[in-house]
Amino acid sequence: MPEQAEAIFHRPSRWPTPVRVAPEMNLQSATLPTPPKPETVPAARLRVAPALLARIPLLAGLPEQILLQLSAEIRLVTYGKRQFVMHKGARDTDLLFLLEGRLLVVDISPEGRQTGLNFISPGDFFGELASIDGLPRSATVVAAAPSLVGVLPKNAARKLIFGIPTVAERMLKHVSLKLRASTEYRVLLGIPNAFCRVYSLLRMLARPDPGKLITIENMPTHEQIGLMTNTSRETVTRALQVLYEQGILEKDGRRSIVRNPARLLELIREHQ
Repeated sequence: MPEQAEAIFHRPSRWPTPVRVAPEMNLQSATLPTPPKPETVPAARLRVAPALLARIPLLAGLPEQILLQLSAEIRLVTYGKRQFVMHKGARDTDLLFLLEGRLLVVDISPEGRQTGLNFISPGDFFGELASIDGLPRSATVVAAAPSLVGVLPKNAARKLIFGIPTVAERMLKHVSLKLRASTEYRVLLGIPNAFCRVYSLLRMLARPDPGKLITIENMPTHEQIGLMTNTSRETVTRALQVLYEQGILEKDGRRSIVRNPARLLELIREHQ
């Protein structure tokens, strides 16, 4: 665990036995077994610190007493890269928080066809639809990197969502933004040209940073971009090479910098 993260967990002098995780699976498999339930780690051995919970946007500003209660109720589970965190159709209704790592939300058809929907970053919550309506999970979630997930049991999750007006308002805004993004994403998948889909996705992921650059933090891999644009990895590589050669996109460690957003938009229009 990174040094800066150590202070946000209550921990003993040595780590406990690792939490059991879901077995690694091939993402191409159309057979999706029910994921194992997370194992609770005794609070005396490992607990999410209230200070970390206070930095999660959904929980920011809540009274310390509530954060302490959530700290005691949240269970922790670790997942390795490519392991399933959640399966579409599963009946569990817990609310989950990503504390470390990166997750990818995918939809897998009965025929095994995969479509990446969006990424989940540290501080994000997910699984809220099932927590709210009690219906089966609507999507599959896979670890795109080694990840640590906090699981808030369904009863505590519903109490949090429906019992605290601030959380309820934030949840409504979150669901509204997801619906808008879903509409935009459906439009992207309807674009016939593969290069245009790749460029449109990058434009959706790009955000201004404090230094006034337009960046894509934690740039997805070519495989992940292919999943999200219904495109082969080889096609993604060729599309990105055009951007690098024209100076539109620049690698900068784990992020990418969009040096010429206007030209990126022109390419999108040219390929439509």
